[in-house]
Amino acid sequence: MSENPTATGDGEAAWIAVGGIHLLNGTAPPREREPIALVRVPAAETVRPSNTVVVHWDRVGPCEALAPATGRTARLTGAALFPDAVACPDLAALAAGSASALVPLAYVSGSPEAGYHVYTQVRFLAEDACFVRVTPEPVGAGPVDALGWLAPGLDAHAEHALFLNNHQRYYRKCFPGQELEYKYTLAPAPDIWALTVELNRRIQAGGLTGFVPEYRDEFQAWDYANHLFEVTGPEAERGYVSFIPTTDGKQLMKRKWYAEDSFSRREEHTYGLTVEPAEYGQYIRSELGVEIRPLPPFRRVRYDVNFESVRTGHVYGIFFDHCSLYGARDVVLSQCELEYLRTRSPLEPDEAAALEEIETLAQWLEGYLTEHGLPAERSFYSKRTFLQDAVAARPELAGLAEPC
Repeated sequence: MSENPTATGDGEAAWIAVGGIHLLNGTAPPREREPIALVRVPAAETVRPSNTVVVHWDRVGPCEALAPATGRTARLTGAALFPDAVACPDLAALAAGSASALVPLAYVSGSPEAGYHVYTQVRFLAEDACFVRVTPEPVGAGPVDALGWLAPGLDAHAEHALFLNNHQRYYRKCFPGQELEYKYTLAPAPDIWALTVELNRRIQAGGLTGFVPEYRDEFQAWDYANHLFEVTGPEAERGYVSFIPTTDGKQLMKRKWYAEDSFSRREEHTYGLTVEPAEYGQYIRSELGVEIRPLPPFRRVRYDVNFESVRTGHVYGIFFDHCSLYGARDVVLSQCELEYLRTRSPLEPDEAAALEEIETLAQWLEGYLTEHGLPAERSFYSKRTFLQDAVAARPELAGLAEPC
């Protein structure tokens, strides 16, 4: 390989390791001299070490590839590396003899002196690939083409295979069983579609430093009914239970525990229930053993923008929603919510970092809302409190609630 690696300011360089998919999925044992190709690429991390790296092939540009076992090289271009998600002929020739189809195995970055971090591949498409760091500390010091980092990286991937090798199962919760979010009440109700599209555009363009759109899941649209029952007792069980009809004709039951609106609330979801609306109250009392007060059902239209911290792998969402009561569509709550969602990392998640990032994101979001002439007052105002306030202001709305 040439003597001038593509590197960040600290002198470190980056490579894509290409080899047989069996090295990730275990369908064939690794051999003593496994054919590997190394493709030098521009460093894709904004901080080192990152947690998540996405490499877009058309942004790689001209690149050089090397077969460490033979010393053969090839000059390629990033856009031509994996047409239709298949290694191009010149790249395939460098790793000829693999036991299975060639894929980008890992993104590798570091230096001979300090060693290398290994980010193994979790998704691979013709346009790009997503890699997640599996090494807590650098491994395999020495020349990168000596492949001293390969076995530790593959061993780490194998250790977390259940987590990494199953589609979108490479997530964990930093705060299991809890929901963490800030809410901003928007009055009068704005055009939530326009606000969401503009927000998404800014994040896509790099306007949120240190964060990138969640890979292949950055924009979501939702529209559903919510039948909510306030849990009034026992004291330790206060909060609410709600039923959301799902597309399979069944119900999602969402339960949250809190006496007062707050930043962190205990939360539990139960899918696949078969309960008729007229039976909601009976089901709650018999199955959960709590006292309830029915509140008016509402329709929630919501647009989500999801994004990920490249440093920690924590994923957050900014949601704009519009809620209106069935039978009283003039009673509306529109909010923007900022929520911690999940973490994409096999390594131990950093709770303190998540709380710091939420604060940074809240300040950024408040600037965005202010720029658009919207209220930017941070709160915890919940849908339960909105319904309580609506009924208190207009007692006749209580008649819209589900029978209990």
